[in-house]
Amino acid sequence: MDESLCGEESSASSCPAVAVSVCDSAPLLWRVEDLRSVRSQGLVGALLGSLARTPRQNARLGRPLLLLPEEERLLTHCHAAATPDNQDGKGAELGVQQYQEEQQRSYEEQSVLALEDRKSAMRRAMTSNTAGGLDKALSSCLTALDRSFTFPRSAMVVQLSTARAGLSHCPEARAFLRAVRPIKAQDELRCDTSARYQVFRDLRGQGFYLTSAGKFGGDFLVYPGDPLRFHAHFIAVCLSEDESVCLLDVLAVARLGSNVKKTVLLCSPGTDGRVLYTSLQWSGMV
Repeated sequence: MDESLCGEESSASSCPAVAVSVCDSAPLLWRVEDLRSVRSQGLVGALLGSLARTPRQNARLGRPLLLLPEEERLLTHCHAAATPDNQDGKGAELGVQQYQEEQQRSYEEQSVLALEDRKSAMRRAMTSNTAGGLDKALSSCLTALDRSFTFPRSAMVVQLSTARAGLSHCPEARAFLRAVRPIKAQDELRCDTSARYQVFRDLRGQGFYLTSAGKFGGDFLVYPGDPLRFHAHFIAVCLSEDESVCLLDVLAVARLGSNVKKTVLLCSPGTDGRVLYTSLQWSGMV
């Protein structure tokens, strides 16, 4: 095993367990501390939820964080993943308490913002007003606003996520969709899934960051550092050693990599645990 990967696993095992929720077999993270924990381990994922203040936007997304199957599996192997089903009653009570505290903090913050907004509106009215009597009335109301202002809880802005954790399903459907943790049997039966995980683990062990490369026709986008700071350098395509590939497919993926200024990596895991990497670069037609 790669020494850097051993270091990753030892650091991951020292981190608190990450609570992974499963929605239609999709691993989701909801808590902020879980997002920070996986980020510190070099796992990126993809944000799905809309933000509370701009619920209809698409540019900046919030929780939950969708993990790749390989990211979830790596967390499980590093003993850093847990599920709500495996937590005891105390953990559930703690989650409810944390949610209530977060709601209270949000209410206090929104109360301050609403008060400042009301004051700003009254100051604008005083500035544009020319009648002295009305100006004095507004000034007295502004002075008493700190004591009399109340912000109703029904007016709070709350986060509405675009991914729903099975809430639309009946209890029977939720029981049917609930994954058995950890998921191993189905993954190990599929050669392509096992190969993807072996490649993911090897590249992550070398310090690379990986995200999904579906829009580039590959399995992973490989970054030399944090994706917030670097562009991807490689498009990883996972293949078995004995898998035959059509020459036109090789040309297509090499041409695609050239157009997006990335090197295509053909990644073939071996039986000895090593991964063979073959790079493709487009140099033109002869």
